[in-house]
Amino acid sequence: MSVGVTLLRGNVLFRRHLWTFLDPTSRTIHASCAVFAGHNKWSKVKQVKGPKDIARSRLFQKLSMLIRLAVKEGGPNPEMNTNLANVIEQCRSKSMPKASIEGAIAGGDKSKSAFLLYEARGPGGSCLLIEILTDSPKRTSQEIRRIMNKYRGLLADGVRHNFEKKGIIVVGTQNQAGNPVSLEQALELAIEAGAEDVQEEEDEDEKMTLKFICSVPTLRQVREKLDALGLCSHSVSLEFIPTVTAQLSDEEMDRASQLLQALGDCEDVIRVYDNIA
Repeated sequence: MSVGVTLLRGNVLFRRHLWTFLDPTSRTIHASCAVFAGHNKWSKVKQVKGPKDIARSRLFQKLSMLIRLAVKEGGPNPEMNTNLANVIEQCRSKSMPKASIEGAIAGGDKSKSAFLLYEARGPGGSCLLIEILTDSPKRTSQEIRRIMNKYRGLLADGVRHNFEKKGIIVVGTQNQAGNPVSLEQALELAIEAGAEDVQEEEDEDEKMTLKFICSVPTLRQVREKLDALGLCSHSVSLEFIPTVTAQLSDEEMDRASQLLQALGDCEDVIRVYDNIA
């Protein structure tokens, strides 16, 4: 999974059951350790947080689209619109100029663009969700179909059922005191904060981060708890997380990478989520 195409993310190597409490409400926390850059082709596929090889202006363009969408859905006041507040925080973490953020908020309030969610199948039977913000749905539909045909994908109903929408908190691997935070420590903190999953991934600068996953209603609560426990949260967001993954051959992986790159270059595409392992 979570600006541009679906987040540069490490492959899941293991999922570990930690411990269960002795009452009927017990639950299991999972940990996912990322493959480091260069060990897996898919670790270089782009994500919404902004790959290095995409121009800074493209990154800011995608962030502006997220702002416009948040404003469209919940209004221009970040104090009343939690999603907008989260996006603004993400923009600041990427050093987006204040004037650009304010311009996007003002534009979103006046925007007549339509939000669309396309479901698609990619190489090797992989599943894709494509978030779009466009002022011309017909034009965008034609462009998306052209891209899908070129890279042997197709639009397909039913793909959405392979994803769940989750809250995401990205945290640094050093705590507020400057001490390193291991995956094992993150597991313990996840249980205390109420998170469901922890993944270790590289960001666009190839720095390791910890990605805490939780249910949407508990996002703010989990984030506040993680901060109170001494962690340094970088950003929060809502993302589609796959419930099943697709294993691709090397050839399919190359074609999938090309497809996601092409979709990410489409000016109306906000984000693309995939279920490629």
